[in-house]
Amino acid sequence: MRIWVWLFPVLIVSGFVWRVSADQNVRTERISGSAGDVLEDDPVGRLKVYVYELPSKYNKKLLQKDPRCLNHMFAAEIFMHKFLLSSPVRTLKPEEADWFYTPTYITCDLTPTGLPLPFKSPRMMRSAIQLISSNWPYWNRTEGADHFFVVPHDFGACFHYQEEKAIERGILPLLHRATLVQTFGQRNHVCLNEGSITIPPYAPPQKMQARLIPQDTPRSIFVYFRGLFYDVNNDPEGGYYARGARAAVWENFKDNPLFDISTEHPTTYYEDMQRAIFCLCPLGWAPWSPRLVEAVVFGCIPVIIADDIVLPFADAIPWEEIGVFVAEEDVPNLDTILTSIPPQVILRKQRLLANPSMKRAMMFPQPAQAGDAFHQILNGLARKLPHDKSTFLKPGEKILNWTAGPVGDLKPW
Repeated sequence: MRIWVWLFPVLIVSGFVWRVSADQNVRTERISGSAGDVLEDDPVGRLKVYVYELPSKYNKKLLQKDPRCLNHMFAAEIFMHKFLLSSPVRTLKPEEADWFYTPTYITCDLTPTGLPLPFKSPRMMRSAIQLISSNWPYWNRTEGADHFFVVPHDFGACFHYQEEKAIERGILPLLHRATLVQTFGQRNHVCLNEGSITIPPYAPPQKMQARLIPQDTPRSIFVYFRGLFYDVNNDPEGGYYARGARAAVWENFKDNPLFDISTEHPTTYYEDMQRAIFCLCPLGWAPWSPRLVEAVVFGCIPVIIADDIVLPFADAIPWEEIGVFVAEEDVPNLDTILTSIPPQVILRKQRLLANPSMKRAMMFPQPAQAGDAFHQILNGLARKLPHDKSTFLKPGEKILNWTAGPVGDLKPW
């Protein structure tokens, strides 16, 4: 009997979803007077960026050694560099620059299975900063306060994939005054600097574009998720990974007919997301995952399970309007929470997700497009201008401690 209680809302919702899908070509919705209004801001003319020219060992040689770096979830550091080299905001005159960018590919050190190793990243970053501070005068006058760095690994500039150890390390001391552009975002966390710009992880735009299905395809899957529930390799006890939230999803809903969840990753993964109403986006080792990007791009309402998460471009994307937020402790009630959402609310979220500008803001396409993730990063930098007087140090003033941090970080790179 309980199965029919669950299925009845799905049948109702599926009928509504069919209608909104069939009408997506002409009906998209914009939120007036809210964060959605800045999605299409044009940063050109509002800031100038100087790109340091570093020896190729910091970037291009790493990519040549392992081209897989172009496709992993941290590849934004590579594509941001390529974008800036030809962007209208780039200036070749450093004396007129608002921001300075140091192109380091700190996550392009991959294991045979393709996982980035962050352990050399602090030494590489220190080496790059020593280089720019020795060859140009701009770092020394601000100690990096008008510099930005792309640090897309799990816990940003804390440079570790496990939260406990990332917290113990803390942000690399030399980056304390810089603006960090990072995928990691969690309120009141030691790995998130005030003023950091939170960006989406990289998901291959061409690959997603190639897997689009007709917009009028009915969304017959109620809840969809593919991924790990337990990370037995890095969390043998099985309770620390995802703070137990993913394990709770599996234990509570593995036999629930409304939940299409599995550790298997089918070849139809992208198509399945386009047939789903809700896509679970639970935290893993970090609060975010590429599923957030995929859900938005494929119009699947993201169910965000990550307490205190700071979402990508939160000043541009109306996350409260397009997503559903579920507290980690409420995961056992997911079925009740989702089936209780009125169909008209689901329809509105889908119409907002159908807005092309919403999808564009989450992607790093090549070539770049107006309003894409590259431009949202520039908008974030532009909104931090003009620099406060405290940005520039007094003659002889020093704030950062070059020898702070773990001893291993001080070894030459």
